[in-house]
Amino acid sequence: MTKPFQNPDQPARLVVINAGVSDPSSTRLLADRIAQQSLDRLSAAGLTTSLAIIDLAPLAVDIAKAIVAGFPGEKVQAAIDTLAGADAIIAATPVYKAGMSGLFKSFIDLVDNDLLIAKPVILAATAGTARHAMVADEQLRPLFAFLRAVPVPTSIFAAPEDWGAPELGTRIERAAIELTQFVASGVGRAITNAAWDGYQHQFGGNAAAAERSAADVNFDTDLMRLAAGGTTRS
Repeated sequence: MTKPFQNPDQPARLVVINAGVSDPSSTRLLADRIAQQSLDRLSAAGLTTSLAIIDLAPLAVDIAKAIVAGFPGEKVQAAIDTLAGADAIIAATPVYKAGMSGLFKSFIDLVDNDLLIAKPVILAATAGTARHAMVADEQLRPLFAFLRAVPVPTSIFAAPEDWGAPELGTRIERAAIELTQFVASGVGRAITNAAWDGYQHQFGGNAAAAERSAADVNFDTDLMRLAAGGTTRS
């Protein structure tokens, strides 16, 4: 078996985005099941992993203010910083009227376009009816593809009748295995290190390549000279 990739100085970081708002929340319950299975699989692969959960419900007002103001406040920025440090992500949202949660989408709207490049993501959704079963693949998958994240092949959807069905557990297990292979291989870090300069980046944003420092930044460009109060080259 190939030795899994891991920076020996820090554990792999699994981050859950939970857009459930009820208490108890079926979305949070699904996210927790996926997270536990993922942690178990990562551990079995020889990876030490930390878990962070971003619950969006307590941030709802702050997210709305950030959308209106055009910049995040302290609490929302802390959530974005947590997401920026993720090696793998579980994105879970309830479905309302055939669409992802507005709270979930509003939070993602505050994330820089380059923040999630090459990060593996398990897509998960819950709803009160199986009529919404394709939302994860038809809405969440294109959204995270736009952000250049790497959604795993298996998405997870749960309606009320799914909770006692063995098929749900099978899909969760399969998605966790897929996520583990992405993390263990180190492919996301390899992609960002090799191709980082080829992506369009937001100036002053939260994203960073996996192995970069101030020495990697090219200050000898027209943009950087203008930012420093200079002039462009003629």
